[in-house]
Order: sequence, then C-alpha cells, then structure tokens
Amino acid sequence: MPVAGLWHTACAVPFDKLADKIIREAMREGRFDHLPGAGQPIDLEDYFTTPEDRRMAYGLLKSANLVPEEVELMAEVARLDEQAAAETSLEARKALQVKAQNLRLRLAVARERR
Repeated sequence: MPVAGLWHTACAVPFDKLADKIIREAMREGRFDHLPGAGQPIDLEDYFTTPEDRRMAYGLLKSANLVPEEVELMAEVARLDEQAAAETSLEARKALQVKAQNLRLRLAVARERR
C-alpha cells in the first residue's frame, strides 16, 4: 500500500504504530533486500568513540556525506592501527604507530577546540 494511502489513518493511529506498519509492509515487499551493506555487520566503533552529545549531529552529517574532521581522524587512526598490527617489519610498524599517534594528537586538539 502506498504511503499516501495510509494518510487517512494517520490521525487515528499513533505515529510509531504507523511507522512500524509502513516499515513491516516494505520488508514484506522486499524493499530493503538490496540496500548497500545488506547482510553485513554494522560497524559501531565510530559511533561509540564519538562523544555522546555529538553522536546524532555527526550521524546526520555522515548521512549527508559531510563528515567532520574528528570522525575522519578517528577512521584514519583505526586504519593505521590495523595496518600496524598486520605489519611484520618492526621499522614499518613503528612508522605507522608514530603516524597514528600524531593523528591522535590532532584529534585531541580538534575535540578540544569544540
């Protein structure tokens, strides 16, 4: 049923129940089956490393492809940490760890500015 067809029931049904009905209907029709990332685990690391009072705002910005510097820095630090952990050369691992530490410092400064 199209969303417009549910308009007449909107006044009589609480919003959350109406939203739940529309979502369940879309699920039955398979509208969510081919979304990007379907079947993949959700990575919530960025969510939980973001200060609680900024999570919603950052989530909205991310959805609009407007990621704040802090979030980009956190992602880069995580990437460097993963590379360092996988690196077999001690010299290369140390270089990656130094880069990650420098980014952590930039991240701390960026957070302090806000």
